[in-house]
Amino acid sequence: MPKAIRPVRDDAASFRSAFRHLAGGVSVVTVGHGDDRTGMTATSISSLSAEPPTLLFCVNRSSSTLLALERHRAFGVNFLDASQKQIADRFAGRQGEKGVQRYEGASWTSAVTGAPLLVGGLASLDCEVEEMIERHSHSIVIGRVRAVRLGHEGAALVYWRGDYERLGWMAEEAATAVGLLPY
Repeated sequence: MPKAIRPVRDDAASFRSAFRHLAGGVSVVTVGHGDDRTGMTATSISSLSAEPPTLLFCVNRSSSTLLALERHRAFGVNFLDASQKQIADRFAGRQGEKGVQRYEGASWTSAVTGAPLLVGGLASLDCEVEEMIERHSHSIVIGRVRAVRLGHEGAALVYWRGDYERLGWMAEEAATAVGLLPY
C-alpha cells in the first residue's frame, strides 16, 4: 500500500529537514594566523569553475569565521577523511571550542596565502577571497584557489541525516580486503 502523501510545507524547519537527506562531504574552512585563527565545519563547499580554479561556500553572517575572512581575505578548505570526525566536531564547536582551540589535536601547514592547511586529510585548497555576497542570513564566499595539496586516498567523511558517515574504504581496509595485509 502506498504511503500517504504529506502536505507541502514552506517553513524553515521543513527546509532544514529536507536538506538532511542530501549527503555532503565534510570539510573544515580555516582562516587566520597564529593566535588569530578560527574556522568552521562545512558541507556547503562547491566547485564553481576549473578555469580559473574557483570554489564557493556559505557562512552565517553572525559567525566569527566571516569576520576573520573579511580581515584576512584568505582561507583553507580541508576535505576530511572518515577518521577525522573529531576535527569536524571541534570546528563545529560541539564542545564549545572557539578560535585557535579548534586547531588542537591536528597538524597544520600553509602554502601560498598562509592560511592553515590540514596535514593528513584527503586534500586541502589554499584560497584567496575573490568576492563575498550577502544574502539573507548568510554570505556566499567565492574563493580563487591558489594552491592544491593532495593527501591520501582514503574514505571520505560525509554528513547525512544529522550524523557523520563514511564513504569508501580506508587504504589499509582495502589492502586487507584484497589480501595484501595480514588480518
